[in-house]
Amino acid sequence: QVHLVESGGDSVQSGGSLTLSCTATVGEHGYRYIAWFRQTPGNEREGVAVIDTSGWTAYAGSVKGRFAIAQDNAKNIFYLQMNSLKPEDTAMYYCAADSLVSGGYYFSPQRYIHWGRGTQVTVSS
Repeated sequence: QVHLVESGGDSVQSGGSLTLSCTATVGEHGYRYIAWFRQTPGNEREGVAVIDTSGWTAYAGSVKGRFAIAQDNAKNIFYLQMNSLKPEDTAMYYCAADSLVSGGYYFSPQRYIHWGRGTQVTVSS
């Protein structure tokens, strides 16, 4: 079982920065990917950044060059550094983990079986 808790969401001005944290408690089953998704009311969850167990990363085009995902292996904490924030980045941000037998695209929400409760990011213009 994997337990995920997000923190760090806040309200910021456009152009500002935030760092989100995801503290992961990982049981015996393990995972291949940890991803950050975001969701606004009435819309599907959108994958924004993913990291695998080797440290490989990928980003959605809308955040590439502005967001960075990283992990603290010793503490099992995953970070999402968000720079040059825009009003359109406003969303609930979720941390998610898949399983070692999950299939599908790494930005497909259906791949992920463990989710945190989310942390709200609001960017004002």
